[in-house]
Amino acid sequence: MSAIVLQRDVDDLVLRLKGLVLVRALLETRGASASELEAHSEEIERVRAELARLAPASAAA
Repeated sequence: MSAIVLQRDVDDLVLRLKGLVLVRALLETRGASASELEAHSEEIERVRAELARLAPASAAA
């Protein structure tokens, strides 16, 4: 994977993570169900794990 593609993937994941965190906070303030909040939390953890996997390779490139 080229350094440019890798950096773009990392940037996309960071943006996705920020959006998920903001939406989860918004859902909390609007009284979303526990299952909705849990779904967002699970996706946040999935994106964080993917970011942790890609970030070191991006920094090395």
